[in-house]
Amino acid sequence: MNNMQHAAVLEPLPAKSRGLRQRVSSLPGLRRQVASKGPAWLPLVLVLGAIGTVAYADHRVVVPSLIYLYVLPLTVGAILLRKEMSYGLVVACILIHAFDSPRHIPLGLRIFHELSALVCFTFVVYVIRRYIRQQASLLKTVEQQRDELIKDVELAAEVQRLFLPSGKPAIPGLQIAGMMQPARGVGGDYYDYISVDAHTTQIVIADVAGKGVPAALLMSATAAAFRNEANHDRNMLQLVERLNTEIGAVSNPEQFVTLLVAEIDSNNRIVRYVNCGHNPALLFQASTGTVTHLNSSCPPIGISATEICQLSSADVLPGDMMVFYTDGVTEAENQLGEEFGLQRLSEVVREGSWLTANDLMIDIYNSAAEFCGENFNDDATILVVKCQFDGSPL
Repeated sequence: MNNMQHAAVLEPLPAKSRGLRQRVSSLPGLRRQVASKGPAWLPLVLVLGAIGTVAYADHRVVVPSLIYLYVLPLTVGAILLRKEMSYGLVVACILIHAFDSPRHIPLGLRIFHELSALVCFTFVVYVIRRYIRQQASLLKTVEQQRDELIKDVELAAEVQRLFLPSGKPAIPGLQIAGMMQPARGVGGDYYDYISVDAHTTQIVIADVAGKGVPAALLMSATAAAFRNEANHDRNMLQLVERLNTEIGAVSNPEQFVTLLVAEIDSNNRIVRYVNCGHNPALLFQASTGTVTHLNSSCPPIGISATEICQLSSADVLPGDMMVFYTDGVTEAENQLGEEFGLQRLSEVVREGSWLTANDLMIDIYNSAAEFCGENFNDDATILVVKCQFDGSPL
């Protein structure tokens, strides 16, 4: 398992939603955006009720004329209803007022009042509907740009996965399993394993400062540089020194990469490693049941022009397990703001030491996900190596 993603399950529309669509189609006077967001009859009833209220007040009050109060329900109608019904209500309001107008007013003056009100109402409805059209056009443009951006991010995520290992090195006596879960589609975490010879494999795990697309770009540069350097030289100290130079040349002063490179020799039963400011890997020792840390011996790469590191080593025995991870695992927070932490991680490793490498990797991820409610604030990467040098079944 090189990548763990949550699948989205699409379910059929329930009967209630289908019924809503049927009701919407039966009221063609409503704007589509309005009709889809609530009871289909409510906007129409609201507008007609407001017109009826104004008509009643206009009928009861003889002087002065209340015809211009119709602009209030017509404004609401222009927002909620379709164009045809909005302008139809303008004519309806004029006819209602003409029917209620006092007969003692001269006919010419009455016609002038009705025509001026007609022009005013039509202008108000036109301006409001034009504004709504502009807003709808802007919203559509934003949605299209958002969809294009999502597609670009998905494509970038696919490209990023190409940098992750597609297979596992066939090293006798070693189980290896790794996964990376980005927090934002694309991430700044990276891991890889490269076979050195028949009994030795080189493992790397890295974490770029930051999240999202900027971190993903630097992660890609780090992955490409590591693979290029690993194919030329197996000396880990020189490899880290050249990586530091290359990453420093393409990153700004605020960006850096924490990195841990380990070389596991199953023949001599030893792990040699260089930890450049990365989270300490965990080494579970089956003989004692304890968990020790493979701590940092030098600063992250990309910070300074020179990288002075120290090569460290530890013996490994049958049943031992090594767990490499990024801070997205240990810094996963629950609702109280508590972090999953190194102590909880160590306990999961200790209790799951009897599992296979792949099962322990999944157990670690599920434990952290359950702790934080599957709301990881950062990319989460886990890589587990289990030693089975005694030839027992893997």
